[in-house]
Amino acid sequence: MAAIISADIFDFSQYLKETDNKQHVKEAKSYTQQLKDKLRLKIKQKVNYLPWLKSKDLFEFREGELTMWAGVNGHGKSLLTSQAMLSLMGQGEKVCIASFEMRPVVTLQRMARNWIGVNPFTPEFQGNEGLEALDSLYEQFSAWTDGKLWLYDQTGTAAFDTVLGMARYCAKELGINHIVIDNLAKCVAGEDDMNGQKKFIDELTAIARDYKCHIHVVHHIRKLETEFKKPGKNDLKGSGAIGDLADNVFIVFRNKEKEIDLRNGGKFSSMADDPDQSLICVKQRNYEGIVSDEFELKLWFNIDSQLYTGEPHGAPLKFWEKWPH
Repeated sequence: MAAIISADIFDFSQYLKETDNKQHVKEAKSYTQQLKDKLRLKIKQKVNYLPWLKSKDLFEFREGELTMWAGVNGHGKSLLTSQAMLSLMGQGEKVCIASFEMRPVVTLQRMARNWIGVNPFTPEFQGNEGLEALDSLYEQFSAWTDGKLWLYDQTGTAAFDTVLGMARYCAKELGINHIVIDNLAKCVAGEDDMNGQKKFIDELTAIARDYKCHIHVVHHIRKLETEFKKPGKNDLKGSGAIGDLADNVFIVFRNKEKEIDLRNGGKFSSMADDPDQSLICVKQRNYEGIVSDEFELKLWFNIDSQLYTGEPHGAPLKFWEKWPH
């Protein structure tokens, strides 16, 4: 089952002082073979994908990078990142989620519902037979997460250095490939602490690079004139260096206009077929594909599993199957 990481159990102090200040100066010719290998595609950096097949040629989670997941409060940032982490575990990756807004059991409850693909609170699951079926599904989920998922057990404000130490510990000692920090505001005191935000993200990018892992940071967007307006990378709260330092920046945008139209128009809604959610990539530093480094991925919400699918009325993803699901 998923393992718990806590500052009460592990001493992170030995990981707080590690630095990436060592400089490695090499002659350009020493990289010649790497250039040849890259050109001929003989050696390809390990990559992982978003959960949806239609995004395969648009985006890759590359090792040594930091991805920012930004959006207005309540627009589904944590829900989308947890779905992406389930997919990454299905692709053979190790994941640690440090949520400072939800207790580990709440995070797991949401992920278990995503994984089993049904609503466990519907009437058919409330009798003894239904509860036994759920028990079996949850046991299967727990077994599937074994050796794949860790949770950092701390809610509320987290000390800057402790979070960095936790990330180093996860990458160095546990070999974890993907570390989620949800969210930046809980790690740097004060929205006006521009230097603190810059230093924190700078340290995280160094950890990702040094330990060849991928770090995911959830962040808030500043309040816009209306929730119907799609934000851009310049709308991130706090220091402009946050977006500059990140390798990739996603904007998570919930279609509130559609929700209102459905509520008012019902079956006569003019927006019924519109996507429920947009995942907008506004920055992808190291993209080497043949399409575009920026894109908007349209998604639809499956209410029973609380999953986003790549097409209207799409079936819940089967994370235990080899990607693509």
